[in-house]
Amino acid sequence: MTSPAAVSSNAVIVISSHVVRGSVGNRAAVFALETLGHPVWAVPTVILPWHPGHGPAKRIVPEVQQFDDLIADLERAPWLGEVSGIMSGYLGNAAQAAAVARLVKTVKARNRQVLYLCDPVIGDEKGLYVPEATAIGIRDQLMPLADIATPNRFELAWLTGADLPDNKAIMQAALHAGPGTMLVTSAHPMLAGGTGNLLVTHSLALLAEHRLVTGPTNGLGDLTSALFLARMLAGLDLEQVLQRTTASVFEIMARSAKRGADELMLEADASSLSTPMAMTQMRRLVHPSKGVRA
Repeated sequence: MTSPAAVSSNAVIVISSHVVRGSVGNRAAVFALETLGHPVWAVPTVILPWHPGHGPAKRIVPEVQQFDDLIADLERAPWLGEVSGIMSGYLGNAAQAAAVARLVKTVKARNRQVLYLCDPVIGDEKGLYVPEATAIGIRDQLMPLADIATPNRFELAWLTGADLPDNKAIMQAALHAGPGTMLVTSAHPMLAGGTGNLLVTHSLALLAEHRLVTGPTNGLGDLTSALFLARMLAGLDLEQVLQRTTASVFEIMARSAKRGADELMLEADASSLSTPMAMTQMRRLVHPSKGVRA
């Protein structure tokens, strides 16, 4: 008889927001991961009719005890052996950080090979858009547990308390942020009219750039995080992980913009998730610990 854990061993737990309309939070991450062959356990931290950027809307946040009970059930699930990755994103309140941290510890205690990616969704160039207590919870309880983190430049600045005027400063901050693998989105581009993703580990610094596209941006971070985790779980080398992730997101964003869409159209561009054709400029940067090209 096949045991529950033997059915699959590449499931991913995704803990983030859920919207009724749109491709953000869990809607973006679940679609991307399932398209790339991963069963997903989707945990909603908040439910909204649409992204707040489209206008005011009511939000449903699970009560603290309800969310804690849900996480406790997952901790004792007989299928935990299926899980190969965990991804957390937007939290509905500060208390959720402790519950998520507990689940990560439980899953990792069972299998130390499980990768945990923390997307610290707390703000942008305008500042924090979550309560400070929530941001602190992510910083103090989740980031220390993460194998991978995917902050944007502004989130990294808040998390580390550092000014990040250039990519050298970003690399220094990333090395002290906790996780061994840091993907910093909205890094300083070297291409005129471009934008970049900066990948930093203890020994490697890679910048992937593409031209800046004016179009829908909601969900780009969620999509980037999901694709990055999926490609890490696939065992690709870090340069391939960064290149394919960046190319997929750029291609989908550009195609959605060309259609005049106000949301990413993942359902129309599923092929871009698995086999992106867009060109990205890859650069190896001088790693702070070496003083030579990494």
